[in-house]
Amino acid sequence: MSIDSQGSTGILAALVAAARELSDKVDDLDFASPVSHLYNPLNYAWAPHEQYLRRYGARRKKVIFIGMNPGPFGMVQCGVPFGEIAAVRDWMGIEAQVDKPARENPKRPIEGFACARSEVSGRRFWGLFQQRFGTAEDFFAEHFVANYCPLAFFDQARNLTPDKLPAAESLPLYAACDVHLRTLVTALEPQWVIGVGGFAEARAREALAGMRVRIGKVLHPSPASPAANRGWAEAATKQLTALGIW
Repeated sequence: MSIDSQGSTGILAALVAAARELSDKVDDLDFASPVSHLYNPLNYAWAPHEQYLRRYGARRKKVIFIGMNPGPFGMVQCGVPFGEIAAVRDWMGIEAQVDKPARENPKRPIEGFACARSEVSGRRFWGLFQQRFGTAEDFFAEHFVANYCPLAFFDQARNLTPDKLPAAESLPLYAACDVHLRTLVTALEPQWVIGVGGFAEARAREALAGMRVRIGKVLHPSPASPAANRGWAEAATKQLTALGIW
């Protein structure tokens, strides 16, 4: 029996339990220098993350988009993947208390929904879906968005990505993240998992090997990408159309 056959309650319970389990697992991991600070928004920003799961995760999906890990002015601040504050608060209708991590990085303070900095990747990402679908409800009717890794890593002010970690640190992290991704796919039964960028696609292919789901990729909307800066929405739309998703 699939989780979906139990109804939305079963799907939602699976997603909430999986997020809590992933948070607990990654909290037990250790990361050495150059990582100076580590943020787990599934912990201190659990309230808005749970709102996100409850509002938009309680049904089967056609497509799951998978990002790499939280951005410093996005999910780090508000607990929602690619979490440009305006999109999360004003388009998705999500706003809740965000606490402080146990050890806050003074160069990357947690301001929650008061954060005035824009998450450029998130602005581009959610902006495309706002333009195409109009309402968040229409987008999430068949789509969902998650991050492969829930942790943000910092070398003081510099953002570090999980693909740069040494193997001794990345292997246990990837093991926990793989389990979580498989649980998401089992619960939501998508036809497609789309990696946002090459890292997410590669991790999805490895984690989901043998499962009945198709895997693809779209360009990452990061401002560090010259291709994304030339028109991310157009590039992503072209890629999704070529895959037959749109």
